[in-house]
Amino acid sequence: MDKGNGMNMPVLQARQVSARRGWYWLVEGFALFRRDPLIWIALFSAYLLIGMVLSMVPIVGPILLNLLAPVFVAGFMVGCRVVDEGGALEIGHLFAGFRQHAAQLVTIGGIYMVGIILIVGIMFAGTDQATLQAILSGERISPEANRAMGQGFILTSLLGLLLLVPLIMAYWFAPVLAAFHGVPGFAAMKQSFFACLKNVGPFMVYGVISMVLLVLAAIPFGLGLLVMIPTMIASLYISYKDVFAASLATQEPVVVED
Repeated sequence: MDKGNGMNMPVLQARQVSARRGWYWLVEGFALFRRDPLIWIALFSAYLLIGMVLSMVPIVGPILLNLLAPVFVAGFMVGCRVVDEGGALEIGHLFAGFRQHAAQLVTIGGIYMVGIILIVGIMFAGTDQATLQAILSGERISPEANRAMGQGFILTSLLGLLLLVPLIMAYWFAPVLAAFHGVPGFAAMKQSFFACLKNVGPFMVYGVISMVLLVLAAIPFGLGLLVMIPTMIASLYISYKDVFAASLATQEPVVVED
């Protein structure tokens, strides 16, 4: 396969799985987490630290964080596959996404970031600049400004949330498709969208249960999130493995250099 331009890339066929698989993705994701819990927490903490550092860099930092997010996700996926095959999770897996197909992964981050910007623009369409600046800076909005925004803001917000769903669907499998199969960024997002569309049932189950578990995990001073979020990251790999199982025989191995 030509990794540089995506020619002759394998045809990946997404299959439809039962709705109850949404719960099993979390169960099996937790099973992966449980094999190396301390390393999982260390990996997640390292990613959080990188995100915090980049977020503090004005303008450039948040852009870099969004562009590189799929690269780090790919690293997590490489680690998941190593653990799934009986190997040991390592801190170095966090950076495995930088070693190949990084351009495709950054492209995915760029498309997702542009999508978010457009959606936010739609949500705040018609909002005057002073009110928008107050919202972004966290200042209190005057009653007059609230009334001026009115129902129009509610409608544009709902529209923005509706548009966010297909964007998340396009993003879900994209990093792992690019990392494991060398699928170009836009094509990976297209395949991800249709794979999710084909599996609305399990994703609805997954989404509802995940939200409940996230709320419960946040109750004990947020400490439960150190388990829940890595579990959800591992569940992404499980969902990929489940939905694209028929195509796994054709996937190219990901080489992780020491």
